[in-house]
This record gives sequence, structure tokens and C-alpha cells, in this order.
Amino acid sequence: MKILPVILSGGVGARLWPVSRELHPKPFIRLSDGESLLQKTFLRAAALPGAAEVLTVTNLELLFKTADEYRLVNKKGVANTFMLEPFGRNTAPAIAAAALRVAEQHGNDAIMLVLPADHLIANQPAFAEAVSQAAQLAQQGRLVTFGIQPHTPETGFGYIEADGNEVTRFVEKPTLEKALEYLASGRYLWNAGMFCFTAGTLLEEMAAHAPDVLAAVRGCLAASAVEQKSDSVKIELDAATFREAPDISIDYALMERSNKVAVVPCNIGWSDIGSWNAIADLVPPDANGNRTVGDVLLHDASCCYIQSEDRVVSAIGVRDLVIIDTPDALLVVDKAKVQDVRQTVSQLKQKQHDAYKLHRQVYRPWGTYTVLEEGNRFKIKRIEVKPGSALSLQMHHHRSEHWIVVNGMAKVVNCDREFLVNTNESTFIPAGQKHRLENPGVIDLVMIEVQSGEYLGEDDIVRFEDQYGRA
Repeated sequence: MKILPVILSGGVGARLWPVSRELHPKPFIRLSDGESLLQKTFLRAAALPGAAEVLTVTNLELLFKTADEYRLVNKKGVANTFMLEPFGRNTAPAIAAAALRVAEQHGNDAIMLVLPADHLIANQPAFAEAVSQAAQLAQQGRLVTFGIQPHTPETGFGYIEADGNEVTRFVEKPTLEKALEYLASGRYLWNAGMFCFTAGTLLEEMAAHAPDVLAAVRGCLAASAVEQKSDSVKIELDAATFREAPDISIDYALMERSNKVAVVPCNIGWSDIGSWNAIADLVPPDANGNRTVGDVLLHDASCCYIQSEDRVVSAIGVRDLVIIDTPDALLVVDKAKVQDVRQTVSQLKQKQHDAYKLHRQVYRPWGTYTVLEEGNRFKIKRIEVKPGSALSLQMHHHRSEHWIVVNGMAKVVNCDREFLVNTNESTFIPAGQKHRLENPGVIDLVMIEVQSGEYLGEDDIVRFEDQYGRA
């Protein structure tokens, strides 16, 4: 039985700030084994029998980072299709767009397995068995969701009341009193947000219950550009028409309205990694209940989770705290209040502070840059360019740049000159001058960039040519 996995990689994961940010969201968080949640989802999907292709719906800004993540783990050479949203419109438009593509390429009988990119599943054999059961129901014309057997009175999840495979009703996130009642009854399951159906069934039910969503997405796909590459297909959804799609989840648009919904109850070691407490649960505790990642010193501390990327963190005389240290932001929160971390993200957005959106290390299609220091009229960056990659041919109105190569070799275009800059050499780019940086070698190019000028924002870039389509 052939199943086509569809990975939904959207959302910011604001409750996992400061590690999760808008341009480095939750699916890219790496766990202690070095794999990101996105990579784990891809591997889970690719391991299913007959899964020769994966379709991923993600944000346009995250295409190259997503492709890089897949490239590191895609040892079987699974084909990739990337459907790129200009902005998020929730899960109903995303799934409708994927179904239209699958129906066009593989027919209405093709079975789709929709997986969020930021969940963790510990038991792969149990997951494969649950998918097999779901696929059989999907072949019978059912819209299948997955229900997790609850083991605690969780108030952060939606619930499904079920009788075997039959869904009685969907329930919103409950109060603690209701959650205890649901747990005791044995009739309720956590809603995992994973789905299985044929493309044809999904489209028929969308036409019946959410025709406005389907019509908008169909029009969008007709206006969207499709680019076939040697190892992947890229579909860039048209922004003007995609904006017409209602912003609504698949649960509200379809699953709560259709009479064809079924559920597969399962126990697959599932977690939505929805808070820092869920991350903490993945780390073994010490004798005092503390869980730590990184260089952490403790004295008279208990039941804390502390994570540090590169600095020493010392905790003394504290309990029940979550402490997350990153190069540019520090979070300290009571374990009972971790759901409120999103409030910090909202405040940062209101202040237009970059910390809601970017880390100091920022990923680009050609590599990364890291802000080392900045002040009045200057900024210092460490720039790393992958072999064979190049920045766009560009110009800045308000800043000049001094480039110093510290590893590898740079090929530089500076106005009408093209030349090489070797390790321990430098060059100067005046404001208003067209320039480009390229790595012609086989090792990473590392350089230090010193910017100077009256305005140093990332939006002071005029692109003339770009191999990644950003000009």
C-alpha cells in the first residue's frame, strides 16, 4: 500500500522561545541526539513502506534551511516536493493545496498521511502499525485522525470522544476538572493533529463543508509557479491569491463537520513538544530532580531544567525553574508558568525587537552570518559561505563594508572589478557600490565583516542578481 507523507512545517513555537524564533522555528530545534524535530519527522515518514516521495508545506523563507535539514538525513534518496507559503493561513488551506497537488500527480485514490513537523514519536513500530490501520480506513472513504491514549489530565490538548474507530465528538482544550473526568471515563483521546485520507475523499469533503477554502486554494495553485529540479519540485504559492484563502484549521473547517471522520486510537510515545517542560522530560534527572543541558553548576537546587548553549550557568538555592540561556536572550520561568512564554514573544513583537524573529546566528541559502557585536554606526559579523555558494549581486545605500578572510578563499565582485581574496587578506566595499561575495573553493569560506554607516538594518539591501531567486 503506497502512502504519500505530507509534512506541515509552519508555526513559530512561541512557547519554546528563546530557542524557537520566527526564522528558526520549533521544527529546527535539535534534541540531545543532534537531530532536529523536522529531521525526525522526515525520517519517520521516509521509513514507511513505499514512501518514495515526501511533500512538505512550509514557509518560503524556510525553503533552503528545510532542504539542508533533509539533505543531511535523506540517505535513501527520497524525492521531495516543497510547497511554499508566502505567509501562514493555517492548516486547512495547506492541506487542501497538498491534496490538489497529490490528486493531480498521483490520482484521487492516493493515500495521504499528514504529519506536523514538530512532534516527537518514540515508538516507530507502533506508529507504523497505526498508519497501516489508518490507511485501511482511508481506502474505505474515511477521514482518519489519530487519537493518543491519555495518561495524565492534560489541559493543553484538544480531545476526541470515541467509540472504537468512530468519533463521537471533538472537544476543545478542557479545564483541569474536565480533563480528570475525561481521563477517568476511558472514552477520550488526545487529538494528535495527524491525519490520513485519500486525496479524493479530502477534496470531496472540502467541497461539501469548506468550499470557500477549496476554491481559493485551487485558484492559488493555478496562478503559482512550479519549478522542477533534479532532486526536488518547488511550488511557490502565489501571494495575491493565497491571501484570499480563509485562515482556518482543518479541524474547524472539516473534521468537526464531516460525517466521514474516523479515529485510530494509539500509544506511540507521542509528544507535541509544546513547552519547555516537555523538552525537560527528554533529559534524565539527577538525584535532586534537576535536568541540565550544557555547562551548568548547581548548589542547593531542585526540580529545575537548565539549558545553556555556550556559557556557564550557575543556579543556587532555587527550585521548579526553567532557565534557557542563548547568546542573545535569557529565559527564567517558573515551571508552572511555561505556557506563558508566548507572552514574552508578543511583547518583543510590539517593541519590534529582533529577538522574536532572529537569533544572532542567521541562516541564509548560501550559509550563515552571526552578529558578534554592534553599536552606534557599526556592526561586526562572522560570515560563513558554503562551497560553491554566492551572495546576491547587491548594493547598500547607507553602509560600507570591510571584509577580512580568515578561512578559505573569496571571489569578490567590487563595482567593475572581479578578484580573489585569500586568507588573512581584506577588501573594502564603499556604500552605493555593487558587490558580490562567492566561495569558489571546496572548504567553507569564513570572513569577518565590519559594517559602518548611519543605518545598518538588513533591509538596506538592493539585489540585482541572485541564484536563489531573491532579486
